[in-house]
Amino acid sequence: MTKSNKYTWLHIGLGSFHRAHQAWYLHKLIESGDDSWSISAGNIRNDAEDIAGHLANQDGKYMLETISPKGDSAYEEITSIQKIIPWQADLAPLIAEGMKESTKVIAFTVTEAGYYLDTSFKLDQENSAVAADLAGDNQTIYGTVAKILRERMKAENGPVTLLNCDNVRHNGERFHDGLMEFLALSGDSELLAWLESNATCPNTMVDRITPRPSAELPARIEMKTGIADKAPVMGEEFIQWVVEDKFITIRPNLETVGVETVDSVIPYEEAKIRILNASHSCIAWAGTLANQSYIHESTLTDSIFKVAYDYVTEDVIPSLGNNGIDLPTYRDVVLERFTNPYIQDTNQRVAADGFSKIPAMVTPTMIDCYNRNETPDATAALPALFFTFMQKWHEGQLPYEYQDGILDEQAVHAMYNSADPIKAYATNEMLFGELASKPEFETLLRNKIAVVSPMFS
Repeated sequence: MTKSNKYTWLHIGLGSFHRAHQAWYLHKLIESGDDSWSISAGNIRNDAEDIAGHLANQDGKYMLETISPKGDSAYEEITSIQKIIPWQADLAPLIAEGMKESTKVIAFTVTEAGYYLDTSFKLDQENSAVAADLAGDNQTIYGTVAKILRERMKAENGPVTLLNCDNVRHNGERFHDGLMEFLALSGDSELLAWLESNATCPNTMVDRITPRPSAELPARIEMKTGIADKAPVMGEEFIQWVVEDKFITIRPNLETVGVETVDSVIPYEEAKIRILNASHSCIAWAGTLANQSYIHESTLTDSIFKVAYDYVTEDVIPSLGNNGIDLPTYRDVVLERFTNPYIQDTNQRVAADGFSKIPAMVTPTMIDCYNRNETPDATAALPALFFTFMQKWHEGQLPYEYQDGILDEQAVHAMYNSADPIKAYATNEMLFGELASKPEFETLLRNKIAVVSPMFS
């Protein structure tokens, strides 16, 4: 009997979301009897090596707790991550794994801010991490993947699929273009040419609310299952993964475990980014301003719920039109998911990375409204909330540390210290693109800030 081939799915970004989402699907594949694929996983940075160490000690296994809105819990031991790659400064172990012929997919979750793209989807070359990688470092996904592909090319180890699993619109295309721009700026014409015929970058849409694991999670899991786990994760019951079927070489048979492989991800990602992700952030910013800690309590607050509901109903649904998805039902399902009190998802987690989320998730809807000769009154509440939220940050009055991968602290403080902070904000092209030059948009934003600031502060 011939032994089946074994393939590696290398995942960069060993965080909770990957372990509750992609790793779960690969686990279900193994559970079904198809053990031809396993995950090797590691990090670009060394800020999560404690979790990586626990996972290594547990042979990559960990417990996943999922909880429904009704409070029904389920527990699974996830077994798909079968190699934990230790971090080191030159990322040599990660690069060595990625260059192997058996590695057929290199996937990554590095958050929206980890792609360093401006509103024109060009690389932010002024970012210190991007600049460092252009000089040969490996602080970003571009510098890291470039080093992996360079070694793979030298070894003649064949093509590989590069799979973005973050909430970036047209994420595969954006990563591909960012990588190509990075290589061009690096002067690596040989790798640029190789990449064209040896890699594809499918678009994807990923969805499962995955809060940071609470301090009580390990004890609760041990009580429920008898398993002592130092690196468990938790998530909601709902899960979805839609992938453009554009793999350059062999891939896992993901359809058998519920992944939707499609010709175009665009309708799914637009609905998810605008309805789920933008509403989620809106609720987190408003909830924080209302001195609330959790997403569910903020969603259940009538005034906050209304802002999110009106944003989707009045502006997003007309913007997306008839895209084949029942958008009102999707809106209602999403907002119901946000009310799950058992997830204990924090406003702090969801409020993060606003400077990436506004241009990617909110500005496109406002542009669509103006293109329809409509005023984006409901959508304008979101950047108005973020302005008020960041004003609290500027004043040192947020109840937690705000995390944002592209936050320029000096520039934001300077904006709020300027003679007209709202004007400086409304005319910021990085946030609002073509709207930054519209006087009517500045007026709209000024009026909306005057309404939401006293409402939630």
